[in-house]
Amino acid sequence: MLAPLKESRKTRLLLLALFAVSSTASAIVIRHDLDGSKYLVPTSEFPALVDMPGEGHGVLIAPQWIVTAAHAVTWQTEIKEVLINGVSRDVEHLVIHPGYIKPPQELIDQVLTTGDATLLRVLLASSDDIALLKLTQPVTDVSPVALYEDDDELSQIAKIVGKGATGTGATGYGAHDSHRTELRRAFNKITSAHDRWFCYVFDDAPSALPLEGMTGNGDSGGPALIQVKDQWLLAGLPSWATAQGDVRTLRLGLYGQSSCNVRISHYIDWIESNMSSQPQAGG
Repeated sequence: MLAPLKESRKTRLLLLALFAVSSTASAIVIRHDLDGSKYLVPTSEFPALVDMPGEGHGVLIAPQWIVTAAHAVTWQTEIKEVLINGVSRDVEHLVIHPGYIKPPQELIDQVLTTGDATLLRVLLASSDDIALLKLTQPVTDVSPVALYEDDDELSQIAKIVGKGATGTGATGYGAHDSHRTELRRAFNKITSAHDRWFCYVFDDAPSALPLEGMTGNGDSGGPALIQVKDQWLLAGLPSWATAQGDVRTLRLGLYGQSSCNVRISHYIDWIESNMSSQPQAGG
């Protein structure tokens, strides 16, 4: 297990801005020309959504296992419990992918000084931003979500779900906006998929989907789902966003920005080997 990051508030805000789907503002950024109520959904829409303490998400993928983005669980103190379907669940331990890279303080300081996050984004893109949490006891009141194992994500429609920061593509959202709001879902078309990541672009009309949207800060580690027949499978985990400009003043969630997700199909073997190597409680 890796020790959690202990960052200053200013450093944490910077990383959240770069991870732009980690643990920061409102839930799911939406089209400006639609009634926001069209994006709101009840918790029954996705009961396997995991709420991390304070902000950030995960997804229940087995009765005793949660998958999430590594950066969504390593910025805070040790996670002892999470919330699933409104019920608190005790965490036994955390497994961080050995390829996860902690941004060095020297690089963070440089970005805070210059506003240029180019090299930090390169580092983020080379990191394996994925982690597993094992629960003390199996969850019996919520069905786990199956994993999407195929590598044909390109051009497919992803459904994203989360409670993080919200805003519209016309206005975006601010770094200090609420990190946990109401549950929303939106859709987007995957425009690139390779190696660790798949990404999509937040389009404005007329190119936008009927319920086009992108993840916001606080949605990190939540689900990006692909439909197979009548079932939505977990294909990705919101991780970081791409946008141009001075990162110190950058406004996220605007049309034309991209959201990149941890590609579950790339990590199937790592996920399954870790879950199978440890016995389930009561097993």
